[in-house]
Amino acid sequence: MTGRQDATGRRDARGASRRPGVRLVTRREGGREWPVLVWRPGPGWRAISSALLGGGLRGCAWWLDAQVGMEYFHPDPAEHARDIARGLGLVPDAGAAMLTAADVRRWTGATDAGVEVAATVGLGLPVWAAAPADATAAETAPRLGTINLLVVVPAPLSDAALVNAVGTATEAKTQALTEAGIQGTGTSSDAVCVASPDPDPAGTEPEPYGGPRSTWGARIARAVHTAVGAGTADWLAGDRST
Repeated sequence: MTGRQDATGRRDARGASRRPGVRLVTRREGGREWPVLVWRPGPGWRAISSALLGGGLRGCAWWLDAQVGMEYFHPDPAEHARDIARGLGLVPDAGAAMLTAADVRRWTGATDAGVEVAATVGLGLPVWAAAPADATAAETAPRLGTINLLVVVPAPLSDAALVNAVGTATEAKTQALTEAGIQGTGTSSDAVCVASPDPDPAGTEPEPYGGPRSTWGARIARAVHTAVGAGTADWLAGDRST
């Protein structure tokens, strides 16, 4: 696989800039080009993430969201993500990688007072988080789809604030879906990554809160709401299946 930078600069459905510090690149695999969103700030950052590779609370020198086929199957998706990272010149276990069948080229972005968000939205099968156990059998349908989120906060956040920020981002995502008339709180495979600079041992204490009424949490909520709202509108207008 090789990475090739691709010029971007389109604007999302609400007119917000599509450039929150990420780049759209491509990789070659299986005889075709596949798009990948990449954010590579380098050392000095950490993230809390549910990504299949690099999840948890750890250092985060890069993030990627790689498009795969709708009939995706790999015996080891995490190792596949490592291969994608290597092909793009990234140290495999120094960042967070997500996979999606959604069209990564149609990513949407938003910023709010320093917070930057990138989203890829696929809504083939939205689900309610709390559902009867026997209702989940229908979710084996092929039209799954995923909403993947990158949230970049320029101020150091405490461990608790990072956890709080994940909840805030999820609430804002669900608000955007509800306002668009989507019957679900998300999809069963949604992933999120919230990144902030490493705390400075000699500097001020990291931000202690990330809830929707905290300084940075409010900015996270607005940016996620805008990016997911734009991505949802774009998906609905295109009537795509992922």
